[in-house]
Amino acid sequence: MLNHIPLLVGLRYLRARRRNHFISFISGVSMIGLTLGVMVLIIVLSVMNGFDRELRNRILGMVPHATLSQPGEMTDWQTVVDTVTEHPQVLGASPYTESQGMLVGRSQTKGALINGVDPATLADVSILPRHMVSGSLDPLVEGGFGIVLGDIMARTLGVGIGDRVTMMVPEVTVNLAGVTPRFKRFEVIGTFSVGAELDANLAVVHMTDLGRILRYGDAVDGVHLKVDDLFDARRIGVEAGRELSGRYLVSDWSRTQGNLFQAIQMEKRMVGLLLFMIVAVAVFNIVSSLVMMVTDKQGEIAILRTLGARTGQIMGIFIVQGTAIGLIGISLGVALGVLGAWTVADIIAWFEQVLNIQFLNAEVYFISYIPSELKWSDVRLIAVSTFVISVLATLYPAWRASRISPAEALRYES
Repeated sequence: MLNHIPLLVGLRYLRARRRNHFISFISGVSMIGLTLGVMVLIIVLSVMNGFDRELRNRILGMVPHATLSQPGEMTDWQTVVDTVTEHPQVLGASPYTESQGMLVGRSQTKGALINGVDPATLADVSILPRHMVSGSLDPLVEGGFGIVLGDIMARTLGVGIGDRVTMMVPEVTVNLAGVTPRFKRFEVIGTFSVGAELDANLAVVHMTDLGRILRYGDAVDGVHLKVDDLFDARRIGVEAGRELSGRYLVSDWSRTQGNLFQAIQMEKRMVGLLLFMIVAVAVFNIVSSLVMMVTDKQGEIAILRTLGARTGQIMGIFIVQGTAIGLIGISLGVALGVLGAWTVADIIAWFEQVLNIQFLNAEVYFISYIPSELKWSDVRLIAVSTFVISVLATLYPAWRASRISPAEALRYES
């Protein structure tokens, strides 16, 4: 019977109604604190994972994984495309021409990043064709001078399908009238939305049309690559470029978007560390409640020692009790956290609809909604680490209980 004392008495102390209600209150607060800490950690880390996923799928779906270019214009781009696509890790390649410019619409003038693309190969390196809101890329043909705008930019300029915008590029033409900027009228043939800041500053035209304005002729600025491993894009680009004759410059997404990814990862670590303090506070409450429990149960501990209970068994009683509190809190926290991670996007959308507000404005943030991606590895890490510190928190109160002298404790019992 004595061999089962730690489990039997520890669970009995957990269930029993105590004479000291303050101890019960502290134990309840400890359990609730663990539940809230674990739940919030899972939900917040899931949201951070969601932002990381959206960055990869949306931002890097529009931004090239790697780029091959040359000093000046690239005239042999067709040979480059044919050669690099033979690399087993290159999933697609597409030529491009790029320029900064100004777009003049009905109601406003706005700066824009103008991409000249090849519609036939654009889908191989970009998600833009899959995110058209209105119109299509079919009319984007050489000499048609059509333009596709982000939906936010289209609203800012006050234009829609069939309207015309004037494009001005930072190049000048010298003639008898003097020095004049180069500009051309384009017809809006479609709008896209990827839920990112690119919707507000990106315009897409046919690469030949942009090349005519820039006086490139048949040349382009370079070739965009899509690779199978984002985080190895530079190496893959360098390997693909080695198969080409001539000098080519290789760059990858980390040069333009790397700081954003690093910021997300740093925020995830720091937010996780700060929120883990909630769990630490709850664990300290477990220590407090067990210390007070030991003081309250000195007489019963003395009786158990007199009946032959060993020091390790007395320690086991309070380890079992503290561990049970931790397990209950962790289990509830994991259940609520997983449920919250799965539904947080719908809950936030409901609040936005009811309160008629928007928490993430697409003109300010790179996405306009709260994403969430539950990773079971995060759930396991949170649950296991919280369980470990919960068990460690029981050791000091249990050791204190094992050091109680039966004679001293019973002397003051009435």
